[in-house]
Amino acid sequence: MSELAIYGGIPVRTKPLPYGRQAVDDDDIQAVVDVLRSDWLTTGPNVPAFEEAFAAQVGAKYAIAVSSGTAALHAAVFAAAIRPRDEVIVPALTFAASANCVRYQGGTVVFADVRSDTLNLDPLSVEMAITARTRAIITVDYTGQASDMDEINSIAKHNHLMVIEDGCHALGATYRGRTVGGLAHFTAFSLHPVKHITTGEGGVITTNDEELAARLRRFRNHGISNDHRQREATGSYFYEMVDLGYNYRLTDFQCALGHQQLRKLKSWVARRRDIAARYTEAFSALPEIQPPITLPDRESAWHLYVLRLNLERLRVNRDEIFRALRAENIGVNVHYIPVPWHPYYRQLGYLKGRWPVAENAYERIITLPLFPAMTDRDIDDVIAAVKKVVGAFCR
Repeated sequence: MSELAIYGGIPVRTKPLPYGRQAVDDDDIQAVVDVLRSDWLTTGPNVPAFEEAFAAQVGAKYAIAVSSGTAALHAAVFAAAIRPRDEVIVPALTFAASANCVRYQGGTVVFADVRSDTLNLDPLSVEMAITARTRAIITVDYTGQASDMDEINSIAKHNHLMVIEDGCHALGATYRGRTVGGLAHFTAFSLHPVKHITTGEGGVITTNDEELAARLRRFRNHGISNDHRQREATGSYFYEMVDLGYNYRLTDFQCALGHQQLRKLKSWVARRRDIAARYTEAFSALPEIQPPITLPDRESAWHLYVLRLNLERLRVNRDEIFRALRAENIGVNVHYIPVPWHPYYRQLGYLKGRWPVAENAYERIITLPLFPAMTDRDIDDVIAAVKKVVGAFCR
């Protein structure tokens, strides 16, 4: 076995391979240029056109485009009427935005543990976390695999709670034959460059409730009941601010880019699944690592491919494996540090040790590169580097 690059050996790759990146082609660029030459750069016709196409893609009645995935989550929490002292249940293993959106509205985050197989929110942990002050559940489709939506919706219905599905990893995923996007009161999506499609920065909230959709639209526009294009169409200046909203609008040229990218979603998700299948086939026989588990009743959109290291079979911890793979020019990452471990949440009184599955997983997880533009050679390099590093550190 060749010497590891971290110790002076020759790396598997000469140039770094990122864990994710966008794909933008000439059609995408032309769509943006066409809008830049038009009369409407924002609050124009490209916004509803993108929203209608997005809603149709995910099987929801309404889609509301906003400035980021975080804005989508914030808008959903607002529309769910979360107020100070209300409690919202959130998985401990996720990106900070899944919890921060509750804090923006003055709510209290109650962290729940995750399942040991999928690392999605554990319905049993949810039930244990419910109190008289609980008002909503935010579930995260970790890595692109849908949460246990039927079970979570059943718990929510029994306890009169709202359900917000953080689907920022799961555009294109399915759950028991249904597309992620219409399975909860709200579903939030991210259009960040490493996600399935991009608008640069951007997000979308979907819902099947007309009244909630109207509230979401007002919230992204300062809480105002109509927008500039609507006033232009009626020749009116009059508007009313009926809610305390934010400027979370998405521009027309961003929506044009997103609309164009949406046409390629199916093929891009298929490529992500192909890459994930290659990885799983290559790593399943290695006792030092555990490939991710996909349940048979759902199809993942594979935003991330997260290995779990069997540290009992390795001489080093996850961080040493991380550094060694980076030295081989494989842009691995870690998703995520448990949210209650962050200093902001620790100062609110959250203590380590309360979410054993999430916390144990964090010590072992490592994210491999996965994006549609990866070549077969790129995939081979990742597989070779993982085998090289794991082989060097196995007991």
